[in-house]
Amino acid sequence: MLNCVLFLPAAGTAVILFLPRRRPAAIRALAVTVSLATLALSVALPFGFVPGTAAMQFVTDRSWMDSPAIRYHVGVDGISLFLVLLTAFLTVLSVLISWRSVEEHVKEFFFFLLLLETGTIGVFVAVDLFLFYVFWEVTLVPMYFLIGIWGHERRVYAAVKFFLFTVVGSLLMLVAIIWLYNLFGTFDSERILQALASGAHTLTFLQQFWLFLAFFAAFAIKVPLFPLHTWLPDAHVEAPTAGSVMLAGVLLKMGAYGLLRFCLPLFPDAAHALATPIIVLALVGIIYGSLVAMVQPDLKKLIAYSSVAHLGLVVLGIFSFNQLAVEGAVYQMLNHGVSTGALFLLVGMIYERLHSRQISDMGGLATPAPVLATLFLITTLSSIGLPLLNNFVGEFLILLGVQQERTLYTALAATGVVLSAAYMLWMYQRVFLGEASERNQTFPDLDRRERGILLAAVALMLLMGVRSPFFLRRMDASTAALLDRAGLRETRVERVVPSEVAPASGRFIEPPGRRPYIGTTEVVP
Repeated sequence: MLNCVLFLPAAGTAVILFLPRRRPAAIRALAVTVSLATLALSVALPFGFVPGTAAMQFVTDRSWMDSPAIRYHVGVDGISLFLVLLTAFLTVLSVLISWRSVEEHVKEFFFFLLLLETGTIGVFVAVDLFLFYVFWEVTLVPMYFLIGIWGHERRVYAAVKFFLFTVVGSLLMLVAIIWLYNLFGTFDSERILQALASGAHTLTFLQQFWLFLAFFAAFAIKVPLFPLHTWLPDAHVEAPTAGSVMLAGVLLKMGAYGLLRFCLPLFPDAAHALATPIIVLALVGIIYGSLVAMVQPDLKKLIAYSSVAHLGLVVLGIFSFNQLAVEGAVYQMLNHGVSTGALFLLVGMIYERLHSRQISDMGGLATPAPVLATLFLITTLSSIGLPLLNNFVGEFLILLGVQQERTLYTALAATGVVLSAAYMLWMYQRVFLGEASERNQTFPDLDRRERGILLAAVALMLLMGVRSPFFLRRMDASTAALLDRAGLRETRVERVVPSEVAPASGRFIEPPGRRPYIGTTEVVP
């Protein structure tokens, strides 16, 4: 089933190649059919997934090439499972939102969009490092063309900047992958981890340090982590709506996913040593992104800088090495994809009507467009972490987990959360409240297609807010195993002795004198 999810969009691109350009309706119909079929198969994955096990599931592991030893090894665990589903979901929304807005080069547009879906899913399911790199590069090409051809006025500049930033990181990662192959004789990350665990091979700290930095550079650029974020606002502002949805929704998650999947388990000593400076950069990104977002006159750029802040919180959770925080980081990756993807959909709908993204050109839109205003408000509240909506769960878990390690980090991160509420609500006030100008009094409300797209996103926000255990149960074993495998988990609470359990509440309590903190691995015997 996983192979079908992975290659069905690629099959769709092959069929699109044979459809004539003079039949744009057939091309659109094929794109939506393929994306919906991929989503349907993806929805089945969580229900066939066995919770409570950290092992990869839906695995295909076959030799691809004998020399060098490259394997077609794919699978999903609790960390990657819902990222595959998120990719399929946002691709459907991207196809539907482009139904009318893309009028030129329709064939090429949907070809690149489906190719981007295959590449992104491939990144999340690849276990072999060479295969991972191939899919990583596959995502670069379609996004470059989506921005460069269907973008706005400065699209070429934004596309080239995106390409150069990503390529530099990718080349560093390729060097590290080749180095690992020379050391272990395989590209397969599972086999490398088994060799490290058994002691058959070891990595010196210096080797870990340089390998970690090479991988980290590629992933930090993609997140993007401050100060490597400068390509993102330009890319978002110039990209078409579908490009912004896919970029914010899933491509940025590739960086955070890579940190979890490869940097922590393969190079734990280096991750341990560099955790504090990385956390500092994440905290700076949270505060900086929030402050810069607050003064943005461009609606799209405001949301782009909010992504810098939100993904900084994800990186903070990852490098706290606390299971609650790591689980929250994975969940927040999904939350950000849904909420911010929906925000870019909404901004695209406003732009189609006003042909402007300047907040000063808006105001009072709630009067002529009450449905748009209502759905925008729900999405805004989701983005700032209102309880019962999805972002609240992820942010709460991250802050709770980080607080167990460093209270100061939690306070700084919470400041960013407060700032997020400030600039998002102020933005909503300026766009939708007040008196509408004469031009905006005839602003058309959403049509049925647009309402359907946004209602699907809002329904998922509510589902993830009130039914979070369904998602978290499937992540729990994988996040625990990842930290255990790397020896980075701060405290293994499942092995706390009975005297350390509060009898009345059944909750674990901290024994006197023990305070786990970042930089120390503590295991209860």
